[in-house]
Amino acid sequence: MQTLVTLDWLVIAAYFGVIGLIAWWSSLKQNDTEDYFLAGRNVGFFAVGCSLLASNVGSEHIVGLAGQGATSGMAMAHWELHAWIMVLLAYFFVPFYYRSGVFTVPEFLEKRFNSTARWILSLVSLTAYVLTKVSVTVYAGALVFQTLLPDTFGSPQAAVWVGAVSTVVLTGIYTIFGGMRAVVYTESMQTIIFIVGSSLITFFGLSALGGWGELQSVLKSNASQFALWRPLSDPEFPWLGVMIASPIIGIWYWCTDQYIVQRTLAAKNLATARRGALFGGLLKVAPVFIFLVPGMIGYALHQKGLISIPMKQVGESFVFNGDQVFPTLVTSLLPAGVRGLVVACLMAALMSSLASLFNSAATLFTVDMYEKLRPGKSEKHLVMVGRIATCVVVLLGILWIPVMARVSGGGLYQYLQSVQGYLAPPITAVFLLGLLWKRINAHGAVWGLGAGFVLGMAKLTIQTFFGSDKIAHPAVLAAIGDFNFLYATGLLFAVSIAIVIAASLATPAPAEQKWKGLTWQSVCAEAGDELRASWDLPNKILSVLVLAIVVAVYLYFSFWLS
Repeated sequence: MQTLVTLDWLVIAAYFGVIGLIAWWSSLKQNDTEDYFLAGRNVGFFAVGCSLLASNVGSEHIVGLAGQGATSGMAMAHWELHAWIMVLLAYFFVPFYYRSGVFTVPEFLEKRFNSTARWILSLVSLTAYVLTKVSVTVYAGALVFQTLLPDTFGSPQAAVWVGAVSTVVLTGIYTIFGGMRAVVYTESMQTIIFIVGSSLITFFGLSALGGWGELQSVLKSNASQFALWRPLSDPEFPWLGVMIASPIIGIWYWCTDQYIVQRTLAAKNLATARRGALFGGLLKVAPVFIFLVPGMIGYALHQKGLISIPMKQVGESFVFNGDQVFPTLVTSLLPAGVRGLVVACLMAALMSSLASLFNSAATLFTVDMYEKLRPGKSEKHLVMVGRIATCVVVLLGILWIPVMARVSGGGLYQYLQSVQGYLAPPITAVFLLGLLWKRINAHGAVWGLGAGFVLGMAKLTIQTFFGSDKIAHPAVLAAIGDFNFLYATGLLFAVSIAIVIAASLATPAPAEQKWKGLTWQSVCAEAGDELRASWDLPNKILSVLVLAIVVAVYLYFSFWLS
């Protein structure tokens, strides 16, 4: 194994230099809240698409997905093939958000329902950002610092702290001063860097292994572990559970989460917003090949004795430490300079996700909370509040570092998906029903969101403490704890739908102003010509291309080890 040398450090320094220049340029253009939170609503489709992928792909993707590739093969690919859901975002959801002129998704929820629904979604989103996205993203990046720079700062543990704190602080600085413009334009560069850098891992890994055919040959000896589709008896990824839960989580994440949707709201017009979402969908297919595949390459290289992936003890047996697969590939395979580029790639993923998170959290707090509590404040004052809110989120992220390892456990990416599986169902249910059916009212939305969140957090809490391998009594709590998270997601979704519909039908129908222009049928009636014009030929071609690629990837990997 090799650590970083002078050439690697020069490459990393050049990366930070460019990031600094972009942030400085962006800081000169902050005049009002629209500039600070939505980059003046003047962003092109390329930057929107890159920002969507960069916001999605953090260090937990690079580290966590490589680990999942080594331990469970293509099982998590279903979540990375959510490019088809980004077509849904562009075609169905973006017109509602963009035409309403809102800054945040909770603000849209208030227009459709009431302020209580807005407050619930804002509070839950902010809490989730700090406790899941910040913690897991920074912890994943810190794992790589620990492996690449074990003695640079005195000890591996010191490397974790230095790496985690420095990236959080540096990202916070350019987000605080540059706002959304800095986030979007740095993410355009960061997307290119981490796609190129991660592709190099795939290239050098396949070269060391002997090619794609050799990878298939090694994996075929244990094909069931690396298959895309798993039997219903599979305890973790039964195919039916994947088919149920993956779209629910995907629609919540890509179509209703402020963290993602804010990028499309920054576009210069509706056609550009839709094209940006579709271009992001085109990019979204890449993680299968640059994150999951390298993990499987790492497994194959380990089986052939060409690298050594660290092991960890689970119960009485030893298994791969999946979260060490990516750092091991970097230190074992890459030459000087390239190693620095890939480390810069990891930092790009880490910083882009954190920047998106910080800016989205600041937007939620300032627009959805502070401005509601203190109306009538000047634009300059609100920008200042947004910067202070970003500082607070940065500090909370740092304070959370000591418990990251405990929170994120051993499988970063699977942990994230299970937590999101308990957050997503009520939000997805409320948005889909609210946009498709004008009879859904504020009572239904509030009851659905509130009850759904309570049930989801109850399942997560029980799962944390109870189960056959944890606390086994009482048996009913152990059974709930062991209940597969994919099926639990589907059950929560069904219960949330039932609550929303029942509460809506049991109370008076909403007034016309609460659904006019805010449901699909009424938007088509009001702005049919505008919608058709914004769904132009380039957008139609892009949508067909995205769907064709997703289908092709599914077909290939469904049979690639047979």
